Amino acid sequence: MSSTHPSPAPASDPDSGSVIGPSLSHRNPGPASPAAASGNGNGRGHGQGHGHGNGNGHGNGNGHANGTPGATPGQPSLVVHDLEHWFGSGANRRQVLDRVNLTIHPGEVVLLTGPSGCGKTTFLTLVGALRQVMAGSVQLFGQELAGAGRRERQLLRRQIGMIFQGHNLLRCLSAEQNVQMGADLLPGLGYRARRDLSRQWLRAVGLGDHLGKLPHDLSGGQKQRVAIARALAAQPRLLLADEPTAALDSRTGREVVELLRRLARDQGCSVLMVTHDPRILDVADRLVEMEDGRLAEVSLSGRPSSGSVG
Repeated sequence: MSSTHPSPAPASDPDSGSVIGPSLSHRNPGPASPAAASGNGNGRGHGQGHGHGNGNGHGNGNGHANGTPGATPGQPSLVVHDLEHWFGSGANRRQVLDRVNLTIHPGEVVLLTGPSGCGKTTFLTLVGALRQVMAGSVQLFGQELAGAGRRERQLLRRQIGMIFQGHNLLRCLSAEQNVQMGADLLPGLGYRARRDLSRQWLRAVGLGDHLGKLPHDLSGGQKQRVAIARALAAQPRLLLADEPTAALDSRTGREVVELLRRLARDQGCSVLMVTHDPRILDVADRLVEMEDGRLAEVSLSGRPSSGSVG
């Protein structure tokens, strides 16, 4: 049986604040593994194969619970075609996205840049199934979002990790409890396994000594790291991050994006990250820029692009 949990973080000085990531290169057996090797559709395995839910998973595949299909071999995680979005109507209508095209494959890290107000956050909410698609097509893991109902979008969101600029932590819950909300999305895990998983990810972002603190006792950067740990604890197939390093110092910000890079490589997670931070551009497989609602690819010197944008 293969577990989807990261193995425990190596011992470190909890007061150092350094990000010590759990090993993501292999999956050691862990408590209450949410998916068996057969990928029977009752759990979410994240192995190297590409199994399917509803009893059709194979090997170490990505069988998914709740009737949501897993990816087929070679299938992109995200395909956006001629996406448009606007606010208002009539004379007050304002076009925010204009014929946006983007394809992201499993394991890719794509950075999205652009001036404030150009539509980046709106784009994230659309591909994250938080808004209804007005025009164009958005396919997540092979499933069309245009015309999808609330229940379909809800099931898809369970496979997406989201890191918001505003943290969105529950003030009445400790750091550990906030992160455990992400682990609660993994089926088949008991309370103790979810708690242990949340502690592992908090250690991974350098907050192993802040487990019991409430959000009002944390700095802005610490709150951001709790939000990052919460998103990672859900073991997403697609991670959407809106300025994840904005509230972090240069060292911690670098360590966090390296952690996301490892997540992409070792678990096949696709990462779409909005950023204005030039210090982290080298972690990207591709760089795309949005301006006036249009998306264009920016070349990375000497590095070929594996996806498509138009």
